[in-house]
Amino acid sequence: MKLTSSIQAFVLHFGEMGSRWGINRTVGQIYALLFLSKDPLNAEEITETLGVSRSNVSMGLKELQSWRLVKSQHLPGDRRDYFSTPQDVLEIALTLVEERRKRELDPTLTLLRQTLMEPATNSGEQHAHERMQEMCELMEQVSQWSHDIQTLSPGELKRLLMLGSAVPKLLQMKDKLSLVGARSKRKQQTNDFPDESS
Repeated sequence: MKLTSSIQAFVLHFGEMGSRWGINRTVGQIYALLFLSKDPLNAEEITETLGVSRSNVSMGLKELQSWRLVKSQHLPGDRRDYFSTPQDVLEIALTLVEERRKRELDPTLTLLRQTLMEPATNSGEQHAHERMQEMCELMEQVSQWSHDIQTLSPGELKRLLMLGSAVPKLLQMKDKLSLVGARSKRKQQTNDFPDESS
């Protein structure tokens, strides 16, 4: 695959960003190349295009497969593996969210839950447990939100993303409706049980 200047800029930038996200620069470049490629690429094509070693490409592809971000396939009459990314960017984003949850949130939640099962032995440890409990509750909410997002259809997810700045307005409207509902309920209860003194 020949890299035009725009494709090369994207691939190089993705490699730089990858190193900030905690992945190897080459892994980021491989992913960017596969993401932009019209056709699936084999390891030799990736090696030649990026100018990196074959062993780096092999390790990078294995890492991307473990994240479920690339898939391999065979072409008729060719024994080599060819690699591509999912076509749907929402599917890619959801896979990334799910994998990060499994690798980062879940182990931390397990540690927090186990730690909080042990009784605090002094005031300092009690304070630490209270702070860990706050963190645990927040991470459980984030984990549940991540799980709930996975159950949305692509159309529902797109609609959710398009809400953007309207979300705070919807929450405010919900709060106002709850207040109106509570007032209406109190009024109804008052009507059901009139003041006996009157």
